Amino acid sequence: MNNILSILIFAPIVLGIPILFFGKNEKLVKIYSLVISTGVFGLALYLFSMYNAANPDYQFIERYQWVKDFNVFYQLGVDGISILMVMLTAFIFPVTILGVWNSVTTRIKEFYFLLLLLMGALFGVFLSLDLILFYVFWELILIPMYFIIGFWGGKNKYYANIKFFLYTMFGSLLMLVAIIWISQYLTPQLGRFTTDYLELRKVSPYIPEKIQLWLFIFFGISFVIKVPMFPFHTWLPDAHTEAPTAGSIILAAVLLKMGTYGLLRFSMELFPLIFVSYAWLLALLGVIGIIYGALVCIAQKDIKKLVAYSSVSHMGFIMLGIAAMTVESIQGGIIQMVNHGLSTGALFMFVGFLYERRHTREIADYGGILKTIPIFGTLFLVIVLSSIGLPGLNGFIGEFMILIGSFNSPLLSNHTYAIAATSGVVLSAVYLLWMYQRVLLGPITKEENKTIPDLNFREIFASSLLLIFIVWIGVYPNTFLSKSESSVKKLIENVETAKKNLLKTP
Repeated sequence: MNNILSILIFAPIVLGIPILFFGKNEKLVKIYSLVISTGVFGLALYLFSMYNAANPDYQFIERYQWVKDFNVFYQLGVDGISILMVMLTAFIFPVTILGVWNSVTTRIKEFYFLLLLLMGALFGVFLSLDLILFYVFWELILIPMYFIIGFWGGKNKYYANIKFFLYTMFGSLLMLVAIIWISQYLTPQLGRFTTDYLELRKVSPYIPEKIQLWLFIFFGISFVIKVPMFPFHTWLPDAHTEAPTAGSIILAAVLLKMGTYGLLRFSMELFPLIFVSYAWLLALLGVIGIIYGALVCIAQKDIKKLVAYSSVSHMGFIMLGIAAMTVESIQGGIIQMVNHGLSTGALFMFVGFLYERRHTREIADYGGILKTIPIFGTLFLVIVLSSIGLPGLNGFIGEFMILIGSFNSPLLSNHTYAIAATSGVVLSAVYLLWMYQRVLLGPITKEENKTIPDLNFREIFASSLLLIFIVWIGVYPNTFLSKSESSVKKLIENVETAKKNLLKTP
C-alpha cells in the first residue's frame, strides 16, 4: 500500500468513468456509486488505523517528478490535520448518496460521475504537498460543483452558479500569482525554482515582511472566500439554497473546510510572522461572522437559507480557533471542522427529506408535523441540538475547546473575542430551536401536512450513520483528537521557532 494516497484520489475518479456507459439502468448507477464510495471509505479507514498519531511529520509520502523544468512534483502526504479531513470526506460521500437516493431524477449518470470526481479532487486538496498540485486539485473542484448546481439546482441556479464561480475564480487567481511569486522569490536561496511545499516552508518565513504581507493577503483571500468569512460570504447562501440536496450537503460538510485547512496548512506555516501579527484581524472577522450569521438566521423564512447562514456563524468559530493559535483552540477548530461537516450536512439532508415530501422550504408552510412524522422530528431534534452545542453531542466539544483556547491565547490578550463569541452559542439556540418549534410543534396548520410520510428505512439508516459520529465525538472525542494533537503541537512549535529566529536576525 505504498501508493494508498494516490489510490484514494484516483479510485473514485477512474472507477467513476464507467458510469457514463451504463445505459439507462438508473438503479445500477446508484448502487455502483454507493459501492465505490463505500469502498473508498473503507480504504480511508485503513489509512486512519495505520496512521501513527505519535509522529507529527507527514506519513505515507509519495513523490514523483512531474514538471522537470520547474521542479514541480506530484507529492502527497498525510499528517494529523489532513487525516481527519480525509476521513470526513470519505464518510460524507456514501452517506450523501444513500440519503439523496431518489432526489435526482434527470441525468443520473452524469450526476453520480460528478460526485465521484468531486470526491477524488477533495482528497487531492487535503493530501497535496506541492503548491501547483494543490492548485490543480483546488481548481478541479470547481468543475463538478459548477455542473451540479447548474444542472440540478433550483430556479435561481444560474445566478448562484455564476456568483459562486466568479468569487472562487477570483481567489484562485490571486493564489496562483502568490505561488509563482513565492517560488520565484525563493529561487536564489533554494538554488532552483520549485513549488515543493516542504522546501518552501523552510525559508519562506525569512522573506521580507512587505513581500510576505502581500503573499499572505493573496493566499488568505483565496482561503477566506472558500470558508467563507465575513465579508466574503455572500456567495454561500445563494449556492447552498439553489444547489440540489447532495450539493448542499457536500458543500457544507467538506468544501468549506478547504478554506480553513488552507489557512492552517499554508498561511500559518509559510508566513508565520504575518499570521501572528494579523491574528487579531482574523479573530475579529471570525467573531463578526459568528454574530452576523446568527442574527441573519433569525430573520430567515426559508429553512434551507437559515441552515446556509448558520454555516457563516459556525465557520466563524473555526476562524477564531485558528487565529488564537493555542493547542486547545486549533484542536477545537479542527474537530469543529468535522463537527460542522456532520451536523450541518445532516441539517441539509433533513431539509432535503422535507422538501421531497412537501416541495416547499418556507417555514410558514409547516407547523405541527411532529404528529405526522415523529421519527423525522426525533432525529432532527438531536441534529439541531448537536448544531447548537449541547453537552454530550459533538458541537459542544469543538466550541468549548475553541472558547477556552481563545480565552487563554497570548495573541488575543483581550478576552473580548472569546466573550463575544459565546453569544453565538446563545443565538444559535434561538434561531434553531425557534425554527424547530415553528416547523414541527404546535397544531397542524395546513391540510397537506396531515399526510406527510415519515422517514423510510433508507433515510433512517443514512441519518443514523451521521448520528453515530455526532454522539461518538460528543462522548469520546479523543478517538479523533489524539490523531491530530502531535501535528498541531508541531505546527505551533514551527511558528514559535520561526518567530524566535526572525527576532534574532538583525
